[in-house]
Order: sequence, then structure tokens, then C-alpha cells
Amino acid sequence: MKPTVQISLDLIDLDEALRTADMAIRAGVDWLEAGTPLIIAEGLRGVRELHARFPAVPIVADLKIMDGGWLEAEMMAKAGASMVVVMGQAHTETVELVVKAGHDFGVKIMGDNMAMPGGPVAGAQLLESLGCDYIVHHIGYDMRNLRRQRGLAAPTPLDDLRAIVDAVSIPVQAVGGLTLEQATSTPEYGAPLVVVGAPLAIDAYAFSSAKGDLEGTLRLICEKVHAYPDIKFEKEAIV
Repeated sequence: MKPTVQISLDLIDLDEALRTADMAIRAGVDWLEAGTPLIIAEGLRGVRELHARFPAVPIVADLKIMDGGWLEAEMMAKAGASMVVVMGQAHTETVELVVKAGHDFGVKIMGDNMAMPGGPVAGAQLLESLGCDYIVHHIGYDMRNLRRQRGLAAPTPLDDLRAIVDAVSIPVQAVGGLTLEQATSTPEYGAPLVVVGAPLAIDAYAFSSAKGDLEGTLRLICEKVHAYPDIKFEKEAIV
């Protein structure tokens, strides 16, 4: 798989999300993510508008599915999503039904291992066994921020990333407060899906675009990530 850059559009204003997406595509970003805040604010419209504006660009719908899996995945697929996200903490039956919807409607499934019982490595293995096409290794926003505010150490997605990559045979992405250097280093761990969100592209404390030369930052990220060699997987989804 070619190392890939995905921008997380964790915004609540659709016009701002579309402007940011335009900028990201100019900079070389490969995948657009309709982030959870955008889906909460705009619903299916947010996914439809992204797909209409960028019909050739894969769209990730970060719906964080916990129940009603087949129906919710169907809705996102029909709105133009290429991939949908299901939470590993859901019942295994929900993950199975989301995977079934993926087969039924031609979308790929990302399984999110955030706070799964048994830990992130076992969680990733379970999600793969249930048929997910990608693993999202996710350290949560609230946990990271509150721990830091309380003077406690917060984990990063890099802590277990290599162990997860070694434990599964599908592509992995690492999500959760990574610095620019950390985010662009994930292909070195065997994880080719580089996600750019807060605080790199999205304000760390508000659902709005980060200030500064965002397009220039995205271009530098894309240049570095796209320079990595392809990474081979036993099971590789074609988007």
C-alpha cells in the first residue's frame, strides 16, 4: 500500500470543512475524513457535499458506530462514503453487521480499538478477525487532555503501534494528538495511513481549522509521507 495522508475534518461548519478540504487536496492529501463533529452537525449532508465536491477522492465517515451498524453503514455508503468507522467496544455482532454492510454496499470498514477490553493489540486482532479492512489505533481526546491537565502522563498512539502492526495483517493508522514529527513517522512503524487532525490541522480546543499556514504544513506532510516506500500487507483493501 502506498503511504497515504488523510485529513480529519473535525469541523462543525460545512463551508469551513469544504474550504479546508479544497486546501488539503491542493496540498496533496489523499483521503478526506468527515469527522465526527461534522457528521453530528451536518449529518449525511456533510458526506454528500464532500463526495459531490471531490467525487474521485476517498471519503472516510468517522461515524463511530456503536449500534444499528448495518443501517448506519448503509446510510453513509449511499451518501458517498468510501469507508466507515465502527467502534471495537460495540457488540461483536454490530461489527459483524457493519462488515456485512461494507460487502453489501462496496465500502471498506475501519475498526477503532479505542479503550477496547484486553488492550489495543488484542482489540486490533479481534477487529481483524471480524472482517475489518483497516485498524484505527486510537488514543482518545478527552483522556489525553484531562490527564495532562492533572499533571499525569498521557499515552500516545506510538506506544503500541509497532506491536499492533506486527499482530495484524491489514493496514493500521495511529490517531490521537500526534506531533508533526510523530504523525509523519508512522510509516516507519509499518503503518501507512497517516492521519492529520488536531492539533496539526484542527484547533486542539475547538472544532475549527488551525491557524497559520495550514496548506504549507499539509504540503510538507504529504511530501514526506509520499516519499516512503510502499508497505505490503497480506490483506489489503482497494479503495
